[in-house]
Amino acid sequence: MSSFLNEAVAQAANANNGLHYPLDRGSTLRKSFSDLLSRHVGRLRGSARFEAEILVVTGLSGTGKTREITKMLDEFNGDELPLPDGKPARVVHCLLDRKGGWKDLGRKTLKAMGYSLSERARLTQSEIWERVAFQARAQGIIGVYYDEAQHIFAGKSDNDRETILDSFKTLLKSHDWPLMLIMSGVPELAPHVRSLDQVYSKVTYLHFEKIDLPNNYEVVHEIVGSYALKNGLAVEDEIVSHEFYHRLATAAAFRWGLLINMVIETTARAVEAGCETLSWQHFTDNWVAKTQMNQIATPFTHEGYETMFRPDKPFQTAIG
Repeated sequence: MSSFLNEAVAQAANANNGLHYPLDRGSTLRKSFSDLLSRHVGRLRGSARFEAEILVVTGLSGTGKTREITKMLDEFNGDELPLPDGKPARVVHCLLDRKGGWKDLGRKTLKAMGYSLSERARLTQSEIWERVAFQARAQGIIGVYYDEAQHIFAGKSDNDRETILDSFKTLLKSHDWPLMLIMSGVPELAPHVRSLDQVYSKVTYLHFEKIDLPNNYEVVHEIVGSYALKNGLAVEDEIVSHEFYHRLATAAAFRWGLLINMVIETTARAVEAGCETLSWQHFTDNWVAKTQMNQIATPFTHEGYETMFRPDKPFQTAIG
């Protein structure tokens, strides 16, 4: 056994890995994806040419977009929905960054499909996207999920952005195999995609909202209780209060993904310590370990936490 392995931490991580709290937005996402998918498969069954559609999901960093979408796509890919040619339908996941332009986008798309394109390959834009369409059709890939899609546009000139948009248009309008797209990113992504609206039939937009208190107190309560129960922990009575839930939401910058991760980390910390009850102090300790702030200057301890910790500055003080 390695001296670096903390078995209690490993067991807690294993218990929490893959856990998913079903927020209402997940149902909305699934309905929107189902509508796009059903239209896409229906059109594939015919012989007429068609243009595919896009589902755009926006929200602040830490709202849980990637977790929600990948959970849905894992379930969809696991269904192995048969296409008209008998192949099981799939949607692949492609994480984007700020590097490169349309060629880098093409290489990343092909890599997500399991096909690596050499850096030395001298192909035109048209040739690259023809390969994407060919690989997609051969493998039964009907869509691509572009995660953090705003990065591909960041710092680009107008001409470069237009070239990248043309690449997306090619996927949607391919005569051989139109690909439906899912794009997620921060709210700044939406204006880039809207410039494509006139090119094809429809873009479906979803925005993941922040935590809304007091309306979401009950949901926060259920999240804390659910993860504590999963880890075999009771919940300290002091935690079961609107004050604590407001402090927790503030610590998470009112973003669902950050809040859920914070609860997971804190329950793991309690298990690691051999505790049987999840306490307010565990949340304070987890915050201090993450940020190196003083114990008295955390969202869980400071009297002025509402103004000291702003929603636009996760894990920072307003004066930091």
